[in-house]
Amino acid sequence: MSGAHAGTGKVYIHELIDVIGHNRPRYMQHMTANWCPVAREERNQLCLGVWATIGSTGAWPQVVNMWELDGWDGLAANFAHETGGGMDQDPSLAEWWAVAASMRRGGLDRIVVPTPWTRSVEQLCADGVRGTVYAHELFSVAPGAIGDLLDALDNVGRPAVEVLGMTAVGAYEVAMADRSEAVVIWALPDWPTWVTYEQGWDLGGALDEWREALRSLGASWRRQLMVDAPLAPLRTGRQPQESDRRPLEDL
Repeated sequence: MSGAHAGTGKVYIHELIDVIGHNRPRYMQHMTANWCPVAREERNQLCLGVWATIGSTGAWPQVVNMWELDGWDGLAANFAHETGGGMDQDPSLAEWWAVAASMRRGGLDRIVVPTPWTRSVEQLCADGVRGTVYAHELFSVAPGAIGDLLDALDNVGRPAVEVLGMTAVGAYEVAMADRSEAVVIWALPDWPTWVTYEQGWDLGGALDEWREALRSLGASWRRQLMVDAPLAPLRTGRQPQESDRRPLEDL
């Protein structure tokens, strides 16, 4: 059993953010243009993605953020910077938070660790990985069994799904828990590919072997669709810059 902890040296913060009212465009701009350059300079934290969820497929209005750090040491340094002397002692965070707080009501964060085959954001951008829409999947199994699921994903699920025209952004084990959850993200080139994917889960469809492998593991899963923020790295091919900033009231 390989498991994600044998992986690539990166660790990620995965965030589900609940946005207030019609603030999602402003929040995504604030997250990318206003926060990403600061986080990159002060914390060596890169943005893997900022996505708007499609409300008909899950909670709404919601944003998914993912941040890439250089392993556990990088994550610890990030936390040390954020909490040094108390939360209010980081001027960059305090100023940014004051604006962000007016646009969101809260959220749920996870620390996640990539599988060995998951590419970094720089590799994904260099390889031209991009989606018209993304499938964001959360898998659950019995405690301790997530390594078996990720192995099955690599050997059975990923080949079957990518034949349909989709590309794996990555698969990530949820850390600081009982090894029972994983997040998987797929990039889809167009909407017809999504239809093909959903139909592939029907009995007798293209994903029969993958579905049966999941059932044999006692897995449960839920899928939500999402689209890139305008300044998301997988959309632009680069990290957001200070030059991307503009007044939030214009959005």
